[in-house]
Amino acid sequence: MVTTWLTVTSRTIAGPSRLALAAVLAGATTVLMCMAGAPVARAATGPVSLGTAANYGVLAAATVTNTGSTTINGDLGLSPGTAITGFPPGQVNGTINAANIAALQAQNDLTAAYNAAAASPVTATIPVELGGTTVTPGVYASPAGTFGITGTLTLDAQGDPNAVFIFQAASTLITASASNVVLVNGAQAANVFWVVGSSATLGTYSIIQGNIMAQASITVTTGVTVDGRALARTAAVTLDSDTITVPTSVKAPTITTTSLATSENPVPSAQPVTFTAAVAASTGAAIPVGLVAFTNGRTLIGVVTLDQTGQAALTISTLAVGLHRIRAYYIGAPGFDSSHSSSLYELAGYTWPAFRAMEAAHRAR
Repeated sequence: MVTTWLTVTSRTIAGPSRLALAAVLAGATTVLMCMAGAPVARAATGPVSLGTAANYGVLAAATVTNTGSTTINGDLGLSPGTAITGFPPGQVNGTINAANIAALQAQNDLTAAYNAAAASPVTATIPVELGGTTVTPGVYASPAGTFGITGTLTLDAQGDPNAVFIFQAASTLITASASNVVLVNGAQAANVFWVVGSSATLGTYSIIQGNIMAQASITVTTGVTVDGRALARTAAVTLDSDTITVPTSVKAPTITTTSLATSENPVPSAQPVTFTAAVAASTGAAIPVGLVAFTNGRTLIGVVTLDQTGQAALTISTLAVGLHRIRAYYIGAPGFDSSHSSSLYELAGYTWPAFRAMEAAHRAR
């Protein structure tokens, strides 16, 4: 367990709000960066919700045309068009929805997802050719408005299974024959999004990971493997002896709860007191990791790393005589949402009768 003390300028927060948590996060991050000597990391890219479109391996607007023994492991949808051809010999291990309410809703959800991904702030502008490169999580644009893959593109999640990759191509996405997208260090196909401003073409026997969201058409040539989805907003999807598998959906962070306890209350003047925060996941058996920031009113008084049991303890002996409102803020971590405790009123240098009177007056404000 690591305890960090602030003995210089204090950071203040406005109250128990998301703004307050953001201020605590900023203070805690500054302290830790000073300790580690590391550069400030950029904010993580948020997930993109596909809504009901997440059920579809293939979704188109005009037509879906297949040649050969294509397999779609997921639903197949078309709206507003009605012409789906080539099934059989193609096989759909899911539901076929053509020009019905379900397909229309999926298209509406696709539009929302496309717009959200296209509006995501760009992390970096990178070269058109992605083959032979390794890319970490973020939002990427091309200077020419197109992306191409020749050879192997590696997507490195750096140990975060919730890491999101968004590639914004204002015009086209073209993959060469036998090109490949490889996922490493926890990267998930469900968290990869290809936002294509016109049309996408996948070369023969290529392998691609992620959700292709094209404004117009998607052409999947012979023998392509898609671990993801081919989702076309306004035009056709064309298939030829391909395999398309819907991946696991993007997983939202687990909701957490934070409780706070004190070792002694009231505490004699100038005597140490320990505040212990316990952070728990709302579902599952996973134990949250990361940092807890402790505040005394509006002042950040310490930052502590959670131990293996999900607890963080802060001991201080500098409380002035009087009533103190103590809170614990769990800053969150990959896979775990942030949370904070309710206020704990700690009395320093008084007896219980005086404490009750002061607490009542404080709550009445």
